[in-house]
Amino acid sequence: MRTGYSRFKNISARLTASWLALALLPALSVLTACGTSESNVIQGNRDKILHLGNRAEPQSIDPHSVASVYDHQIAWALFEGLITLNPYTLQHEPGVAERWEFSEGDKVITFHLNPNARWSNGDPVTAHDFDWSFRRALNPKIASPMVESLYYIAGAEDYFNGVDTDSLGVTAIDPQTLQITLKNPTPYFLDILATMAVAYPVHRPTVEANGGADVRFSGWTRAETFVGNGPYRLSEWKLQQHLAVVKNEAYWGADKLGLEGLIYYPTTNESTEEKMFRTGQLHYTASVPYNKLPSYRAAEDARLRSHPLAGTGFLAINTHRPPLDQLAVRRALSLAVDRDSLAENVLTGTVRANARFVPWTLPGFENQVSTAADIEGARALLAEAGYPNGEGWPGLELSFPHSGSSRKSAVALQQMWKDALNIEVTLSSMEWQVYLSNYYESDYQLAAMGWVNSYMDAADSLRQFVTGDPNNTTHFSNARYDDIMQRLAPQAADRDERLLLMREAEELMLAHLPAIPMYTQASQHLVHPSVRGLPPNPLRYYNFRYVALTNE
Repeated sequence: MRTGYSRFKNISARLTASWLALALLPALSVLTACGTSESNVIQGNRDKILHLGNRAEPQSIDPHSVASVYDHQIAWALFEGLITLNPYTLQHEPGVAERWEFSEGDKVITFHLNPNARWSNGDPVTAHDFDWSFRRALNPKIASPMVESLYYIAGAEDYFNGVDTDSLGVTAIDPQTLQITLKNPTPYFLDILATMAVAYPVHRPTVEANGGADVRFSGWTRAETFVGNGPYRLSEWKLQQHLAVVKNEAYWGADKLGLEGLIYYPTTNESTEEKMFRTGQLHYTASVPYNKLPSYRAAEDARLRSHPLAGTGFLAINTHRPPLDQLAVRRALSLAVDRDSLAENVLTGTVRANARFVPWTLPGFENQVSTAADIEGARALLAEAGYPNGEGWPGLELSFPHSGSSRKSAVALQQMWKDALNIEVTLSSMEWQVYLSNYYESDYQLAAMGWVNSYMDAADSLRQFVTGDPNNTTHFSNARYDDIMQRLAPQAADRDERLLLMREAEELMLAHLPAIPMYTQASQHLVHPSVRGLPPNPLRYYNFRYVALTNE
């Protein structure tokens, strides 16, 4: 997933903390304790209400329209897919499906649904709900930002493109049995079902009564009309203030939930969020200001949680925009970046420099290439492109979302390019939604981005550069790359052959450089000692069935 939004075109999967912060929050309303002398944390521990920063105002809570990690963190509370993950081990656990089995060479998966699974209005959750929901998610009118995650299902891409709507590999055999047929054996498909909201069911009668199946951003996601099947249900959504959920008493595991509810705050400013945590208004922060991290680390403050992610911070390049249409210019910019200095000095050691696109946290990609700058090589390439010592340079704009950390990184890059290449780069900071809109319309030259995987496989890192992928705003297109990602790797005879193909795909991407990788990301959170069940993991995945509060 982007640490942002896809196909809004789509930030998938998950944009990263260092580039994600948004506009300043009108903070007064959230810094008070709702008119009482007790803090949110004290009240929350007593009433079992978790208060957490969630960085951004949700784009949507319709699971077929969400894409950012922050919107997924809400979807994981409101909906449940066929599978869930154990947040400590990332092993598969039952969701709506009690059990499942593979057949026909692992291409067919049969899911047996929990007969006690219920929607929040009491209706049973059936295999027909999933069948209908998969078809809605693949409806091009919905323009689901994460729709490509379903293309592993036989017939799914043809269904989305209107080529064949009769051969989708999803069948409700009976109300409690769902069968999914894949194009090829896909070892991480169960992870997709667990972590990607696009694979979650929606309540058909509610959707159809509030605009219909073809309408995106319709009224069914309002608190007064909402029906979900997750452990919690929507209670209140006040724009730019908070989104509250309460226990779904109809949920099949409601008696085992450790919380009565959660309140998400759009903590768009990192410093405000950290202050909210210190004053007892939050149990959990989405991030930590970089300038505060050294003091938390020096004090060995147990409330600071840091963990490497399966994610990459990078600069997306619009390869259709001069001068970035020249490979020599793209390579010169990449070689001039001192990734080690950016990671250690600018980002205070919170990330690990990486010149590969696939994060080192993924199996098979632990070995790194040099992250050192090559100033002479960068200058030679710039001269080759027709700009010796920056002469005749037409200018370049680096776009990034509002936030102190994003600006700090952008200013550092601007100075590196000035010092090494004698070129001017203009910085353009904008409000998050505007930034995303521009990004997914390819209305940028250079754009600061990030991606956190939804599953521990390089395919999730690299699929965004496939021709026609909703996340591919760079205009990169390579026939061999597409063939590897869409045909050869999925059909590989074994894991070793597939890994070699993934490495070849990454080398092709780096040779053409539609994006400049900077570092492997890490999560940084402040967590109150009373919180249980929110362990760090490389996917930044939360299973709210595990979360509880003590009276500490």
